[in-house]
Amino acid sequence: MQFIDEGYIIKCRKHGEKSLIITVLCKNYGKVCGYVKNAMTKKNMAVFQPGNLVKIDAWSRVDDNMLLLKVDLIKPCAVNFITSADKLKALSCFCTLSDICLPELQPLDRFYYWVESFVNLILEENWVTHYCFFEYGLLEFLGVGLDLSECAATGTTENLEFVSPKTGKAVCYEAGLPYKDRLFKYPHFIVEQNFAPAPSEMADLLKLTEFFLNKNFFAIHNLKFPECRDNLAEIVEKL
Repeated sequence: MQFIDEGYIIKCRKHGEKSLIITVLCKNYGKVCGYVKNAMTKKNMAVFQPGNLVKIDAWSRVDDNMLLLKVDLIKPCAVNFITSADKLKALSCFCTLSDICLPELQPLDRFYYWVESFVNLILEENWVTHYCFFEYGLLEFLGVGLDLSECAATGTTENLEFVSPKTGKAVCYEAGLPYKDRLFKYPHFIVEQNFAPAPSEMADLLKLTEFFLNKNFFAIHNLKFPECRDNLAEIVEKL
C-alpha cells in the first residue's frame, strides 16, 4: 500500500527514544495511523502538534503492517489554539472524539468539511459554533444521526421544537409540550445552517450530541465517554 494525502494531526505517541506513532485525519483516506522514524528532533517539535495541517507520504510492504509515514508541514494551525485555554479544551475534545469514533482508512466524505471548518475558523468569533457543527456531523457520519425532518407523533413539518431521546426524531411543539422536561431542544441553527446562534442554543445542542454519541456509539462499544468533553459546557456558559 502506498498513497499521498493531507490532513490534520489528532494524536502523537512516542515510540522509542526518537520516533512517533501519529494519527492524522486525512482528506481522502480518513483516519490514518502510522510510524514516523526519528521524528523527535528540535526542528520537528513544532511540526508534530495536534491541529497542524500536514502532508503525508504513506507506505507499507504488507497491507496488514503499520504504515510508515513521511510528514511535511503545510500549515501550523496548532499555534491558533495555544493562546486560549478554552480553544485548547475544544481541540482536545475534537482530537479525542475523532480518534475514538472514526475508523481507519475510511473516506470521511462530507464530514471532512466540518473538520476543516473547526480547525481553520478557530480564530473567528463564532468558533464554538463550528465545533457544534463538527459534533453534529460526527453523529451523521457514524450513521446514528437524528431525524429532524418531521414530527414523530403527528407527521407535521411545522413548529418542530423538541427531539425525543428515545427515537432521535423531531417532535412538534403541541405534541411535545406536556413532556418538554424529558425532551431535548430542537437544534434550529443546525438545520437552518445559522452560524450565529445564541449560547443557549449551542449549550442545548451539545447536550443533545453528547447524549446520542454516548447512547448510540460509546455505550454500544462499551467505551467510556471522554472526560475532556465535560469542559465544553463551561466554555459555552462564558459566551
